[in-house]
Amino acid sequence: MSEKLPEEQGSEEVDLGQLFSAIGKLFDRFINFIGSIFRSIFSVIVFSLKAVFDNFKIIAGVMIIAAAIGYGLESLKAKSYSSQILVKPYFDSKYQLVNNIDYFNALISDEDFGEISNIFGIDENSAKEVIEFEIIPGPESENQLIQQYDQYLNSLDSIRAQEIDYDQFLENRNIFSSDFFEIKVESTKKDIFKSLENGLNASFENTFSAKKIKKRDSIIFIQKLSLRKSIGAIDSLQRVYIRVLTKESESASGGFSLSEMISLEPEKSNTKEFELHNQKMDLEKQLLALQEKKVEEDVFFDTLSGFQGIGTEVNELTEKYSLIFPILAFLLLILIFLTRRTMKFVQEYGN
Repeated sequence: MSEKLPEEQGSEEVDLGQLFSAIGKLFDRFINFIGSIFRSIFSVIVFSLKAVFDNFKIIAGVMIIAAAIGYGLESLKAKSYSSQILVKPYFDSKYQLVNNIDYFNALISDEDFGEISNIFGIDENSAKEVIEFEIIPGPESENQLIQQYDQYLNSLDSIRAQEIDYDQFLENRNIFSSDFFEIKVESTKKDIFKSLENGLNASFENTFSAKKIKKRDSIIFIQKLSLRKSIGAIDSLQRVYIRVLTKESESASGGFSLSEMISLEPEKSNTKEFELHNQKMDLEKQLLALQEKKVEEDVFFDTLSGFQGIGTEVNELTEKYSLIFPILAFLLLILIFLTRRTMKFVQEYGN
């Protein structure tokens, strides 16, 4: 037994040594692999720079020619202008608005300029100048988003509301989640935008929203009738109570002493008349709020910011051909030089 114990300990030490050796070799291979990747990247960068230095005149000449061609295309292309309008739809008219914007763009794609001129009340030549309509959610502050998040949670049951955090709420928002919308129009005619407003205003109108307005007005009418009846009932109670107090005051004037009259003063300051007055004031505030709501939201939408008389010239980076063409030419030349060097290396490999 005593002879076997040292032998087993020795074999375990050998196994551990082999394990550590294998781990060390594996780690070295991993380090070498990472190093080879960086060396390859460094080699590509060096070869690219060498290709640039060796062929600088050719590359510079090609880039100048590409820039000239791009500038020529920019000069030939008609200038375009854009303007925006910011609106706040009511009664879910935003769904019809988004649908109509898609319809307008479809008409432009189909070159149905006659229909566009009918919709917006402009001549057909002006309709041909319109390039595109675009609608995006309008600007919203952090406080507005938080309020919408709270309203969304209140619409859910308590268990489901605990599963939705603020970030998930923002991720799941779409264009219809906004209360404000920015409509952008692009055209080759810089002063056409004001003439498009009437057509855009009509795009909010739809049967569904009209029914919602009618339903809302009916509900407000019923609520106002109920409030007026309640106010009338309070007025009647106040008149009755005043008559009762008047009679009590007349009958009490001859039957109470001065000390008894003084003791009744605190009670008179907290009478039913005062409570009725407060109730009447609350009902009148509710009635006023209903009237204000009907006045403020009596249309399909409100225009917060209209079109400019003259549009702003569109200068998108993707249309800067004088800048894009030289960059593409440079990258293409570098790719050609690297390809040639790679082919040469492959042909000479093994020789």
